[in-house]
Amino acid sequence: MQTFSFISKTAEETAAWASRLADLLQAGDVLALDGDLGAGKTTLVSGLARRLGVKGQVASPTFTLLRDHEAGERGTALYHFDAYRLSGVDEWYESGFDEYITADGITAIEWAQVIREALPPETISITLERLGANERRITVNWSDARPLHTTIS
Repeated sequence: MQTFSFISKTAEETAAWASRLADLLQAGDVLALDGDLGAGKTTLVSGLARRLGVKGQVASPTFTLLRDHEAGERGTALYHFDAYRLSGVDEWYESGFDEYITADGITAIEWAQVIREALPPETISITLERLGANERRITVNWSDARPLHTTIS
C-alpha cells in the first residue's frame, strides 16, 4: 500500500490537484472519497470531471445517489455516487450500483465508508480532512505501481 498526504489551501487547489490525478486514472478505476460534510469531496470530483471533459455539470448526488456523466473528450465516463443515504452494502447491491464498478468509466464514491466492504481491493482511497475554513489535508492510499504522488505540484 502506498500513501501520501498534502495540504490544499483552497477549493481551487483541490480541484486542480484532482485534474492532475485524472491524467493517471483509467476506465475501471474506483475512487473512495471520505470526509465530513463540506470537506471538499464534490469539489474533488468536479476537478476530475473537468479534466476528463465529461458532459454535464457536477453536483453532489446526495438525493439521486448517482450522477452518470457521459464520456466527453477523453472518452471516459464518470460515475459519481453518494453513499451517504444508503443503509449499507446490501442496498448498494440491491440497487445494482456494483455493476458500475466494472463499467468503462471512472467511479467516484462520496461517503464510501458506508459501502467500503463492497469495493474492490485496488480502490484508490482519498480522505479529505478540514483543517480550517479553506485548508484541507488530503490523504491518498493506493495499491498499484502508478506514481500518484507525482500529482502534487
